[in-house]
Amino acid sequence: MKAGKIEAPDRNTAVNVLNENDLIPIFVDKEKSYPQIVRDFQKSWEGISPKELLVFFRQLSTLIGSRVPIVSALRAIQEQTENKFLKIVLTEVIDDVEEGMTFSDALYRHPDVFPEIVYNTVKAGEFSGNLQESVAFVADNTEKNYRLVSRVKGALFYPVFVIVIAGMAGFFAISYIVPKLTEVIKDTEADMPWYTEFIIFISDFMRSYWWAVLVVILSGIVGIIYYIGTESGKREWDKIKLNIPIVGKIFRSLYLSRFAGNLSMLSKGGVPVVQALGIVSSVVNNSVYRGIILRTSDEVKRGGMMSKVLMSSPYIPTIVSRMIKIGEETGKIDESLDHVAKFYEDEVDDAVKNLTSIIEPVLIIFLGIGVAILVFAILMPIYSITDKL
Repeated sequence: MKAGKIEAPDRNTAVNVLNENDLIPIFVDKEKSYPQIVRDFQKSWEGISPKELLVFFRQLSTLIGSRVPIVSALRAIQEQTENKFLKIVLTEVIDDVEEGMTFSDALYRHPDVFPEIVYNTVKAGEFSGNLQESVAFVADNTEKNYRLVSRVKGALFYPVFVIVIAGMAGFFAISYIVPKLTEVIKDTEADMPWYTEFIIFISDFMRSYWWAVLVVILSGIVGIIYYIGTESGKREWDKIKLNIPIVGKIFRSLYLSRFAGNLSMLSKGGVPVVQALGIVSSVVNNSVYRGIILRTSDEVKRGGMMSKVLMSSPYIPTIVSRMIKIGEETGKIDESLDHVAKFYEDEVDDAVKNLTSIIEPVLIIFLGIGVAILVFAILMPIYSITDKL
């Protein structure tokens, strides 16, 4: 057995050339346009953001709608994109399509960029002859998911940022500033209340072992991140997210909107419901809802209805299961799913607005309490000592 390279315009020509030279090819594959190390480097360095993916599908939908051939449309987008990793991926997709591969199969070879839901929607569009409509579906769905996730991230960024900055300021104050103040109290050898003695003990410990505390904190953060990255840790974190006060409602609305919107898109694209449920379970991005959706898929395989499983789950509101049940009974499941998706998109908007309106005063109160504790425990004894002098 020998391995080698041969120059040819396509695989069939390469096979014919080998046969003419009395060689029987066992496997013939095209050499990648870019070395794997270059591809991996660009992926880790730049990657492809959801916004860039959204722009790609929007542009592709517009070009296909204008009756531009798929290869020409891909090449036009590939030439103008500034993302080098996306440029590499599109080059490989173009090469595959030019060699006779379908567009959906070319996308399927890049699961790290194009999710399975994209592949199935595009494949359904190719089968039905409505590729432009399918790509438009993908673009709309990508945009909805992008906007929902952006709203949630935007709502959570502010409190997380304030808490991190406050934590850093508190760490610096208790390790450096408070010990300077407590020296005055200790020099007087005056009687101190228990809470002042406790603050002094903490500040002395931090002044001597601040580096150990910092190592413990950072190790704890790294440990939590590592645990969440494991399968069991992700399952536990997914449950916790759904039960966090106020924030949990945002996450539940986000996952329900994602479930209904993606399932509706696949159903409209002609994907069988069992296959569609399996795909949606992999893109909903929460193990709790993934389990619910997979149980729903099993029920449908046995000839049952989706609403039967959904009604028995505490994480699926009654309004959702009932709307889906009505859709199943009337044969208008797509319409019911669209209503559910729209309803929970609005729920995310309302929850985000409520969160941003109440989080600022709550943070101010907590920060004020922290400052008041330090003032009461440190400065008040100093003032009383000064008055006695």
